[in-house]
Amino acid sequence: MLVQNRRFLVTPVASRTGTAAPALAAVVVAIGVATLMMASGCRSESSPGNAPPPPPGRAEDRVLVVHDALDPGSIEVADYYCLRRSIRADHRLAIRADPVEEVSLAEYLARIEAPVRAFLDRAALRDSIDFIVLTRGIPLRIHENGCSVDAFLGAMDVPVEPPLHREAAGLRRLANPYYGQTKRFRHREFGIYLVTRLDGYDVADALALVDRSLAARSESGPFLLDLDPRYESPGYAEVNAAARRAAPMLRARGLRVVLEDTKAFAHGTRPLAGYFSWGSNDGSFDPATYRALRFLPGALAETAVSTSGRTFRSCTGGQSLVADLVTGGVTGVKGYVSEPTTASLCRADILFDRYAAGYTLAESFAAASPLVKWKDVVVGDALCAPYVRGGRAAGGRDRPPQD
Repeated sequence: MLVQNRRFLVTPVASRTGTAAPALAAVVVAIGVATLMMASGCRSESSPGNAPPPPPGRAEDRVLVVHDALDPGSIEVADYYCLRRSIRADHRLAIRADPVEEVSLAEYLARIEAPVRAFLDRAALRDSIDFIVLTRGIPLRIHENGCSVDAFLGAMDVPVEPPLHREAAGLRRLANPYYGQTKRFRHREFGIYLVTRLDGYDVADALALVDRSLAARSESGPFLLDLDPRYESPGYAEVNAAARRAAPMLRARGLRVVLEDTKAFAHGTRPLAGYFSWGSNDGSFDPATYRALRFLPGALAETAVSTSGRTFRSCTGGQSLVADLVTGGVTGVKGYVSEPTTASLCRADILFDRYAAGYTLAESFAAASPLVKWKDVVVGDALCAPYVRGGRAAGGRDRPPQD
């Protein structure tokens, strides 16, 4: 989105790897950034100050955990998360879906969405649940439209269907009502659920996400923002611009930032508190450097890669995967199960600003994501919030405020 010329750019994210590369031509449609933002009811600027206090009561009582009864690993991850987070037994649902990554729309509706809807209605939880946490083994992608199961489930009450050909008018109908918001999230106000998943290459990776969330502290940095100056054409430029805006915002909070604005693919010399890059779309991408990245507990990441969340199974070839960052120790990361266009990519300035202000992992990614019911998948514990005001670390442990 380019505010200065009020144009909304539907641009496939570039590909420099072995997968079939989407066309690089930008489809420019004059629907305007302001139009998308007004449809969401959001503010265009990122917020100063800290997050408002969270809603009263236990945050864990606003979570529904969904696991696949046909997948032992899914059950194990759900057991562990519910134990560590003290999730109530009546806030947990077992579904029976084939433990595969891609399912038909009919299978999604019958085996995933319908059981979740019925459970929320039966337990009278529809308006008290705000977050849905899926565990490893839940299908990832819907075959007919290439959308993510997570995004469809989160917007199951939104009566629109995604466009089949990524046309701008269709994407505009998917405007995220929470995009750019500075309020705390509540389902009853915004009409969607915030869905995250605990996933990785194996069960150990998924379990480690829980441990890192509960060990998270309000670290002072570093946040590595690795831009690629080759992406300054319309449609791509805003992705770089958002990362550039993030740097002074984080520094204003006293956090350390490394802004890499050359053609080099940056490497982290020490564990990171936050990370943004173009991943395998970077013209100087090095897979070994990417896989060598290491993170502090609580760290968030985003990569501008079309299919970074296409699988959480070991594979070779194709674009870079966010699963490698999970293995490297990240606590929260967003990926895309198929081509999303740059219009839907997470905005780094909003993401890191909200997180550093004390919003939860799920709120931060949601506030930074322009669209719902699309290609997004957010990995991590929805409740992780190490920068929450008052010095309370994730998991409810008391600690002194940070300078």
